Amino acid sequence: MLFAFSAIIASMSVITRFPPSPTGYLHVGRARTALFNYLFAKKAGGTMVFRIEDTDKERSKPEYEANIIESLAWLGITYDSGPFRQSERTELYKTYIQKLLDGGFAYVSKEDEREETGNNKQDSKEISRRAEVIRFKNPNKKITFIDLIRGDITFDTTDLGDFVIARSVDEPLYHLTVVVDDHEMKVTHIIRGEDGISNTPRQILIQEGIGATRPLYAHVPLILAPDKSKLSGRHGAVAVTEYRDKGYLPEAVLNFLALLGWNPGTEQEIFSLQDLIPAFDISKINKSGAVFNIEKLNWFNKEYIKKLSDEDFATHAKSFLPDWIKPETTVFKRLIPLLRDKITTFSDIPLLFGADSGGTIADELSFVRSLPDYPRDLLLWKKNPDPVASQTHLAQVRGLLAALSDETFTPDSIKTALWSYAEEKGKGDVLWPLRVAVTGKEKSPDPFVSASAIGKTETLSRIEQAIAKLS
Repeated sequence: MLFAFSAIIASMSVITRFPPSPTGYLHVGRARTALFNYLFAKKAGGTMVFRIEDTDKERSKPEYEANIIESLAWLGITYDSGPFRQSERTELYKTYIQKLLDGGFAYVSKEDEREETGNNKQDSKEISRRAEVIRFKNPNKKITFIDLIRGDITFDTTDLGDFVIARSVDEPLYHLTVVVDDHEMKVTHIIRGEDGISNTPRQILIQEGIGATRPLYAHVPLILAPDKSKLSGRHGAVAVTEYRDKGYLPEAVLNFLALLGWNPGTEQEIFSLQDLIPAFDISKINKSGAVFNIEKLNWFNKEYIKKLSDEDFATHAKSFLPDWIKPETTVFKRLIPLLRDKITTFSDIPLLFGADSGGTIADELSFVRSLPDYPRDLLLWKKNPDPVASQTHLAQVRGLLAALSDETFTPDSIKTALWSYAEEKGKGDVLWPLRVAVTGKEKSPDPFVSASAIGKTETLSRIEQAIAKLS
């Protein structure tokens, strides 16, 4: 039965752990697990241990470990101790294996091991040899453990048989190393994916064998694809660093992950990491799988982009800008409000400036670099397609803008200079030919922002070219 866990937590020093295996890059599911462990520990005034579980020597790679550490740092998820590596703790495991053997909880089992020999299919053959492994002596009993999300869970361990815990005294396997590490590191709460539920009975039996205190468990439902299938790379199960490289902000990814399967019980959606700590309640994690919704992640990212200062926006944008525009230039600084409004991720920026988009986003800002060739008739306002009228309005606009200084050639000052005239003569009649003259496009940002972006000199030059076209 579930009971007053808050009282238990308050009476103990909470220690959680994040123990990834470096057999691949850190993906969103594991990142969310790290976040939940971090939030649970911090809210309780406890600590989180970071452990690298690299007992799989063939699949564990240094580059994967580096990626995991890099991803946690990018997200802002810190740990209080570690990283500890299981590959460096063999002597410790050896001691516990011997303890289990001496106590009668484990035994050496000699059994057949099949091996294929030969260099190819034609001359290969199977041979049998006698091998030794160490098996845990299963007491064949029922085990009930408390899950903070699911309540009491009961297993009959009889079905597990006498399971292998080591290949030899010097070669411990996963279930043993995990239990020993959790015990030695005094882990009080194990928060992990629900795919770890089936591992729990084996690990509890080993805990009892070595005399370890049983921690509390919380098995978090998996993240699902939109069709409720297992999340794959096609649906969003990519490395966390891929989201970084696509121009997502870490705050947005973190906020999104926190709300995948957890609900604060309020209408609030925007949470900083510091906001999440007091709000996090493990009992509010859903029992069913959470659906990965890329549109929701994009919404979060856009919301966080809106909150950036111009300086921070420029910093994030820098690596995505084309070579011909630099973040420290006046042109770029004047484009920031427009870019902030247009993009969802920073990887949209090169598309706006004319990179091949595959039809997903228009190259609305390529006019900043150069004026495209456009037909004369595009300058004509649809409600008054008179070349003379457009020419007259452009000439008047040229004079009004010429009176502004280079320093004050901002969207607001341009709008102020032209607005009275545009209201008098008709906003479409005046502003449409100006938009086309400045951008050469039918669809573009408003003419005040566009003119400001290219500057006074270039704006006046392009108006002169438009007047010439109309002549």
